[in-house]
Amino acid sequence: MYPLSLFGPVDGFLEPVIGYILFGLALANVLARGFAFRSHKQEAREGGAEALSRYLPLEATNVLLILGSFYFMTLEYHGGMVLSVLVLGTFFSDFFEFEARKVEARRDVPLERPNSAIAASTLVVLYAGYQSIFFLIAPIWNSII
Repeated sequence: MYPLSLFGPVDGFLEPVIGYILFGLALANVLARGFAFRSHKQEAREGGAEALSRYLPLEATNVLLILGSFYFMTLEYHGGMVLSVLVLGTFFSDFFEFEARKVEARRDVPLERPNSAIAASTLVVLYAGYQSIFFLIAPIWNSII
């Protein structure tokens, strides 16, 4: 624990595991994104643009990722800042991709995959994995680099 910890005892409890928690949340976000797209396609088929609603598990994982990355920034300044920027980019791309799905449903065209949100969430998964499980490939990485 850092001598000047922001959250005191919470830092002592969460510091060793926050990287793994964020990695798990990032993977859960990718799964929720797939389920959300399936749900949006079904809603658009059944009720059009008015029936389209935000997928609660996806929104919950987005909020938890934002809060977790902000907390991670209090522990690891550089890594937390990079992860926070990536997570916020994913959040904003999700917001605009949902609006794009509503426009597509309104125009009665087939719904496209949320490509920008998929790319952004892939970057979040890769960076969260780099921060948390890099030790698995560190020997190979260090022998090459």
